[in-house]
Amino acid sequence: MKALRTFTVRARLPEPLAPLEALAMNLRWSWDERTRDLFRWVDPDRWDTTSHDPVRLLGLVSRERLEALAGDASFLEFLGEVHDDLRRYLEAPSWFQQREAGPLRAVAYFSPEFGIAEAVPQYSGGLGVLAGDHLKSAGGLGLPLVGVGLMYRQGYFRQRLSAEGWQEEMYPNLDPHAMALTPVDGARVTVDLAGTPLVAAVWRADVGRTRLYLLDADVDENGPDERAVTDRLYGGGPEHRIRQEILLGIGGVRALDAVGEATQVFHTNEGHAGFLGLERIRRLITGDGLSFAEAIEAARAGTIFTTHTPVPAGIDRFPRDLMERYFGSWSAECGMDLDELMALGHFPDEAADAPFNMAVMGLRLASRSNGVSKLHGGVSRRMFHPLWADADVEEVPIGSVT
Repeated sequence: MKALRTFTVRARLPEPLAPLEALAMNLRWSWDERTRDLFRWVDPDRWDTTSHDPVRLLGLVSRERLEALAGDASFLEFLGEVHDDLRRYLEAPSWFQQREAGPLRAVAYFSPEFGIAEAVPQYSGGLGVLAGDHLKSAGGLGLPLVGVGLMYRQGYFRQRLSAEGWQEEMYPNLDPHAMALTPVDGARVTVDLAGTPLVAAVWRADVGRTRLYLLDADVDENGPDERAVTDRLYGGGPEHRIRQEILLGIGGVRALDAVGEATQVFHTNEGHAGFLGLERIRRLITGDGLSFAEAIEAARAGTIFTTHTPVPAGIDRFPRDLMERYFGSWSAECGMDLDELMALGHFPDEAADAPFNMAVMGLRLASRSNGVSKLHGGVSRRMFHPLWADADVEEVPIGSVT
């Protein structure tokens, strides 16, 4: 029996309304009130029922309504003003371009989630909201920053009550073609998952001036287990998590190459993306002939790490056997034994068979580190003081965003 396939059909807009598509596909509408007013004018009721998603809205508006708007002089005038405003925003010299030239040219911000708008449900809480706000702020300032994350096909779960009164979860499948996302043609990345290749496609979201790239494992080249790697944010057990984090970190570095984004600085938002450091170390050893110690120092020079977790129990930690299964080939290629790799994720004097701590690795491989709030910065300095045991707690080099 052949599998059923679904197809997304986008509305064909009358020519005078063509700018609506450009406005819908740039997520600047999520914080620009005039653009939101424009889409609310298109159909106020559907604007609310689509949870303020312009792409879904345009797919549901009737042909009669579109034709009426195409003949409405007031609407077309407002549409022209809003569209011109977007073009000016994208084309005008930014703060960064007008400042005195410096060495900074490109930053990649890696995060497991980005909270930009409800229409792109790829976030869970504060970590994602902070990441989304960074992209929006970077766009406003014109900073040369791109985001790297994963495309979760099941987004949020929806709740219902059973006849017995118990909560039940349903996970709707998201169609990226029906979202403010554009496939990057020809961009494919491959990572090794314990001997099995995983292929991922790349989607791009435009967040004002900032580009966000999302890796998607739900492609025909993969088997069922590999396609499920990007099913849900923070879903599954340790093995599912390590597979996701390999794709985010290692696959994310390779995705930047695939889409032509040269990167000087890598910012890791929490430990979930920390394996990007191992990919950069591998390249420095195998491509540039550096020793392991030299590669760590070279990679560290261009890395920033943000920790979010205020309690040790919230940090991803992977058992040694799982690390050996997924990084044994990495160790062999880099000419080092597993104990050297495990030490990157251990506090001093921790046993060689202790779980690999992603936050510890993030701090070890970063030239600068920070918590979130001022209070959290203090908590983090106390939590990770053993990494700088010779320093006073107040001198531990972990700052804060706010």
